[in-house]
Amino acid sequence: MTRMRALQKIISYPFSIVFYLVFGITICVFHVIQWICFNWIGYEAHKKSVDIFNWALMRCLNLLGTTFHTTISDAIPANAPLIIVSNHQSMWDIPPISWYFRKYHPKFISKMELGKGIPSVSYNLRHGGSILIDRNNPRQAIVEMVKFSKYLQKYNRSGVIFPEGTRSKTGAPKPFRRTGLQTLFKKIPNGYVVPVTINNSWKLQRWGLFPVQIGVKFEFTAHPAIKISDYEVEALIDKVEEIVDLKIHK
Repeated sequence: MTRMRALQKIISYPFSIVFYLVFGITICVFHVIQWICFNWIGYEAHKKSVDIFNWALMRCLNLLGTTFHTTISDAIPANAPLIIVSNHQSMWDIPPISWYFRKYHPKFISKMELGKGIPSVSYNLRHGGSILIDRNNPRQAIVEMVKFSKYLQKYNRSGVIFPEGTRSKTGAPKPFRRTGLQTLFKKIPNGYVVPVTINNSWKLQRWGLFPVQIGVKFEFTAHPAIKISDYEVEALIDKVEEIVDLKIHK
């Protein structure tokens, strides 16, 4: 097994070079496209450009032999605010969530550091309806979460939160941090929560950012939506965490 893993890592180097070359071109080209759509046309055009951008990022991962296997429940309402709650295994969790939930207009709760320096990604986080949280400033985080809740309710859009806080480097689930979920559930009682389970994404960063492991089977499961008002907040958090964790490969 050790020899096979070592061989796989060696083979991953040339594939990763090609991947990052195409990835770099993709994020730079779409940065320009996003800017044009946002400044000259408007929200819908910018949103469509972001959808296609995330589809393109998934195609970049296909260059590494990454395959995507999805199970998405039909029991997800289309005209209500949604809270998408997912485990977090790597930065590559973002494109599939963005693409597969595109009709729900997903917006992300992200750390402040990602708001600058990354073509396309940073621009979308600043201008696409997502929020940037300063993890060292709880007051700022709560204020932004409350504003975010109002935005989701006003436009019936979806907010994506990774309540583990940081990604799991081995795929093993981490306990949910509750403050963000508590705020969202209390402020959006008329909404629904959609538990999401991601598997094997962590393998793409098994060796850090380089090389990127080849041949990863990325699994994505969106469970049936749960009406927030049907549960007490703490009980709902427990239920969502249980649903997400149950499908994680142990």
